[in-house]
Amino acid sequence: MAPTQELRKHRIYRVTLVGLAVNLVLSAAKLAAGVAGRSGAMVADAVHSLSDVATDVVVILFAGVSARPRDASHDYGHGKYETLATICIALALAVVGAGILVHGIEAVEAVLRGETLPRPGAVALAAAAVSVVVKEALYWYTVRAGRLLRSPSVVANAWHHRSDAFSSLGTLAGIGCAYFFGEEWRIADPAAAMIVALFIFKIAFDLLHDGIDELLERSLPAETEEEILRIAGSVHGVRDPHDLRTRRIGSTVAIELHVRVEGSMSVEASHRLTEEIERLLRERFGEESFVMVHVEPLR
Repeated sequence: MAPTQELRKHRIYRVTLVGLAVNLVLSAAKLAAGVAGRSGAMVADAVHSLSDVATDVVVILFAGVSARPRDASHDYGHGKYETLATICIALALAVVGAGILVHGIEAVEAVLRGETLPRPGAVALAAAAVSVVVKEALYWYTVRAGRLLRSPSVVANAWHHRSDAFSSLGTLAGIGCAYFFGEEWRIADPAAAMIVALFIFKIAFDLLHDGIDELLERSLPAETEEEILRIAGSVHGVRDPHDLRTRRIGSTVAIELHVRVEGSMSVEASHRLTEEIERLLRERFGEESFVMVHVEPLR
């Protein structure tokens, strides 16, 4: 059974606060390692982790708003605020990716001009390796919670954690080449960072695409709508489920459909059928889902 909105909010707070604490510690450690290890890539990686701190704060702020029940000004609740948070995270990812890409291009141009990039220290190499492990573990912890809670903003934040792991992986490869293979390999550091930036852009695009689709009232996937029609049609006495309309509202869904029943059926009996359909759909999609069933007589 799906958790209540209040319980869901507290679970989102918990998983996000864990990520916030990890990101604060990791950002400080990577920044220190980047400065001590003379690694521009590690300093950039530390900035990336700091952007994770910002998105953690965004999720915490929006989780409280999206958990509010429906009121006079929001008949369908406040779930779209969570969608807005997802879009904010996607934009933050895009900005971070652009920063990493620009930094990498500048470093490559410096090498092409004949400049020699500094050899990074072992502390930067170790920090990159630790960051990959920690951020990948944080990704799995966060994405599992996000999927369980059906929270798009928490899932988006998990991908921000993984983008940091990708960034650190590229940093690790670049620092490793520069550290072990000599001056001619030091260009691998910014080159790897540029490749990682492209991965980050892809993640940002996917999240932004999904968030905009939701704000523009895109219907649920065709297979999901087919499942809804099957569930409605499985109720004895219900005929021809049709005119289905669906959309997503943050972690919940809104479902409106029409069904036909025998024209001689009493109002009370037809009402019981609609209640049964609503019960089955909420059982499948969560108790907070918005379900409306309109009854028509068979012609």
